[in-house]
Amino acid sequence: MFETVTQFFAVYGWIAAMGIAVSTACALLGCFLVVRRMSLLGDAISHAVLPGLALAFLFSGSRAVFPMVLGAIASGMLTSFLIEFVSRRGPIKKDAAIGIIFTTLFAIGVILVSLFADRVDLDQECVLYGEITFIPLEPHFFLGGFDLGPTPFVLMVGVVLIILLTLFLFYKEFLITSFDPAMAVSLGVPVVFIHYLLMGLVSTTVVAAFESVGAILVVTLLIAPAATASLLTHRMPRMLVLAVLQGVISTLIGLPLAVWLDASVAGCIAVVGFFLFILAFLFSPSQGIFVKAWLLKRAT
Repeated sequence: MFETVTQFFAVYGWIAAMGIAVSTACALLGCFLVVRRMSLLGDAISHAVLPGLALAFLFSGSRAVFPMVLGAIASGMLTSFLIEFVSRRGPIKKDAAIGIIFTTLFAIGVILVSLFADRVDLDQECVLYGEITFIPLEPHFFLGGFDLGPTPFVLMVGVVLIILLTLFLFYKEFLITSFDPAMAVSLGVPVVFIHYLLMGLVSTTVVAAFESVGAILVVTLLIAPAATASLLTHRMPRMLVLAVLQGVISTLIGLPLAVWLDASVAGCIAVVGFFLFILAFLFSPSQGIFVKAWLLKRAT
């Protein structure tokens, strides 16, 4: 199929690079979502940004990065605000509020896309499932005459750098608001600002990953690596590193698996991530079910 090794890596190298970039961004943010017990909120935002994308395209008339990201962030912030408002001001619990708000906003987005299909260059299946194998075919981004790679990959790398810079600047604030919000308030930490900063980063990551993995699989990449890492360590720095490592391993195993099965690359990456989670769930040195059973049997 491929005449040279160079041709092979020119195709699958960019796919693997994109998968690693998406997994890295999702894993870093997912750790804080898991610790805050907000995993479902990542699911909500990944679906609820659709109306923001549709409206951004209608008003701007293009799929340029800036208006699309602004639309996604606005929609993600609205989702987070409505969920917090409904769950705190009424008798509805947060899980029910998440289910109501994100399905409603997602439905509004689907309606907008279907009503203005002739003007909105968005497709529901593209948003939901994505197609990472199209990455090598995307136009390349040039800076100073240097080819930096496909534009979606460059955008995703930019998002990863923004996340790393944000964590570098606000790591202590993210840490204390995740583990002890009450203490954070008493210390004067801007809890609300940090919360919406995290939601803004999640929204930006989701819209940047749409064309590669889609909204549904973004949820898996947000939660599975972080959940796996949480079973292996209780320290946040190690958790961040292990989550990113799990995402990279999932990509490097899922890609050849998809080629062998002739199946969805993004789907195989997500499935590999799930099996890694199961391994940690069963054999984690500190929390694995089998390890706990063996220690209990040995003690008795």
